[in-house]
Amino acid sequence: MPSSSAIDLTEICDHNRRMNTSIRPNQDAASSAHERIYRALRTRIMHGEIAPGTPLTLRGLGREFNVSMTPAREAVRRLAAEGALTLSTSGRISTPELSNERIEELASLRGLIEPELAARALPRAHMALIDRLRALNARVAECVAKQDAVSYLRTNLEFHRMIYLRAQAPAMLALAETVWLQLGPTMRVLYETKNRTDLQHHHRAILTALSTGDEPGLRLAVRSDVTQGLKMLLA
Repeated sequence: MPSSSAIDLTEICDHNRRMNTSIRPNQDAASSAHERIYRALRTRIMHGEIAPGTPLTLRGLGREFNVSMTPAREAVRRLAAEGALTLSTSGRISTPELSNERIEELASLRGLIEPELAARALPRAHMALIDRLRALNARVAECVAKQDAVSYLRTNLEFHRMIYLRAQAPAMLALAETVWLQLGPTMRVLYETKNRTDLQHHHRAILTALSTGDEPGLRLAVRSDVTQGLKMLLA
């Protein structure tokens, strides 16, 4: 016959297993909801689908995604930590409104990070990749012609990301994407107000440098694309 201490230990273990089984699904569901909201908002902000200074509410996010305010709050906190959202002392949530000085600072960061990513990608830039980039750049040109700022931002970033993924430098790419995220809403407004149509020549220079294996030319073309383009839009 088992001792009372053995019985107590068995009962405790059974109780813990039952508690873990009941808690884990709720935790997994909350984590999944948080990730879903975070990913959706992150994509919208990066592609300029939300204008600068647009207010958001936890209640509104909860209704849109059919979740409680807890996962919405966690997603907002995560995006705020990345600079994609601003949180005031009163609890107001909005997309950031960037000054010209802040835009120039973020452009400088792009000019430091992205040429290095492109240079690291160059040894793995085979012709099949370059062909895909040319096709994608044709889509970018269509967006420019239609003056579709959101589609332009999305396809333009896809063009750059397709190159940088070949760098095999995930930490560096994550930094670049954080900068893109902070610039997204402002970039949309800049493109819409300036109506520029001469945004493709830097991409053509990037493709030429990739095709010829010209690292200095590639660095220069990428740096010019991500810095001069922004400064041109601010002019």
